Amino acid sequence: MTPDPLIGLPVYLINLPRAVARRTSMEQRLEKLGLAYELFPGVDGKAEEQRLLANTDVAAFRRNMGREILIGGIGCYHSHLAVWERFLTSGQPIALVLEDDVVFHDDFLPAVRLALQAQEHWDFLKLNCIRAKLPVQQGRIGPYRLNAYIGPATGTGAYLINRATAFKLLPAMRRVTRATDHEINRFFIHDFRLRGLEPFPSHPDDGGESLITGKGFAEVRKFPLHRRLPHYRLKAGNYLRRLWWLAKRGEIVPRRSRLRPDDTTGKVEA
Repeated sequence: MTPDPLIGLPVYLINLPRAVARRTSMEQRLEKLGLAYELFPGVDGKAEEQRLLANTDVAAFRRNMGREILIGGIGCYHSHLAVWERFLTSGQPIALVLEDDVVFHDDFLPAVRLALQAQEHWDFLKLNCIRAKLPVQQGRIGPYRLNAYIGPATGTGAYLINRATAFKLLPAMRRVTRATDHEINRFFIHDFRLRGLEPFPSHPDDGGESLITGKGFAEVRKFPLHRRLPHYRLKAGNYLRRLWWLAKRGEIVPRRSRLRPDDTTGKVEA
């Protein structure tokens, strides 16, 4: 019998200590899954604004994002870095990282098991997203498509990350110049395989009231169009950079081959 790959997998749930309702909901969802996890206190941007802004290139952030900084987003950024630091002390090869607004689908655990059995085919694997544009299938893992992306793949609600990638990203992301997922989406700079497992086995749901962007994105302050032009130039250029990076690796042609796991039972092809 194949050992359960979930055994020993570090699972980190990021939650702001003041977000009690979110924590309670996630605890109930994780208990229903029967998934052991470590509650990881998130970095509260509002409480630590001065410290976080001292480590942020504000001018670069505004230029790259075309909007004002959301201090809650900078806190989220540092929360993920802190989780990766904790993960690297665990000695484990892969970690599952969750934010506190994840809704798990019925196939979540089988999907994670299959992904772990095919871990040689990805470095950072998204298990849900906000956007995932222009996917290029790299193969199939059981009933799932393993996709690379020419367009932006944003959102950090649920993902698997391997040790080498966490080790690589940590020093590269110490100085904040853009939002968390936008920096991660620059895999062409950091040289790692960003993938998504589709159809995604979970989705984010903050009830329309984000701790970062506010209710109905009320806290988001985009600049006038002329001030957003550098952001749009960068955004367009990133499509080309992702395309070039994938093309150099021969990953631009969709593939339908199976990548080891045979089905959702966890059986592995010989």
